[in-house]
Parts: sequence; structure tokens; C-alpha cells
Amino acid sequence: MPLKWVSQQDNGPKHTSKRATSWFQTNKIDVMKWPAQSPDLNLIENLWNDIKNAVFDAKPKNGLHSTVLLQSPWAGISVRRCRMLVGSMPHRLLPVPLCI
Repeated sequence: MPLKWVSQQDNGPKHTSKRATSWFQTNKIDVMKWPAQSPDLNLIENLWNDIKNAVFDAKPKNGLHSTVLLQSPWAGISVRRCRMLVGSMPHRLLPVPLCI
């Protein structure tokens, strides 16, 4: 029996375009009904948000300054933060059966 693929995404415009929708249909991949702007199953999104906030708060003066500012938050991601995110998965998965 072949595997049945299901995609979870944030329903942003790039994921719901006619071209993207057609690709999922052509490749027989179901897409979960998932509210836009809802918590994501991809934990890296939380870390990206942490970094974005750190760079924004530092008010970079130009592109090079932004690049330099990006390096410090990445280096500052703690094991504790990662464990907390991994520990949040059971709670994040609760709505999944309702979305399939």
C-alpha cells in the first residue's frame, strides 16, 4: 500500500496560489485544513521569530549590520529553549486529527 502524504502549511499566499494548489492535486497530496497564522508544527518557525525580534529590537542601520546582528541570536539559542519547544509538541499536535 503506497504512503499517503498530507501537507501542513500556514495557508500563506505562496502556499495557496493556483500553481501550488494544482501541484498538490497533481501529486495527490492532501493539505490539512489549517487556520492562517495558527501555531505551526515546524518548531524552527519559533526560533526564526526569536531572531527576527532580536534583530528588529537592535534596529540595524544597513544590510551588513543586519547580517552581523543575525549571527548573535543564532549563537544565543539555548538548549533549554530547544527542549521547551520540543516539549510543546504534544500540545501542538492536539488539533492535528481535527484538521485532516
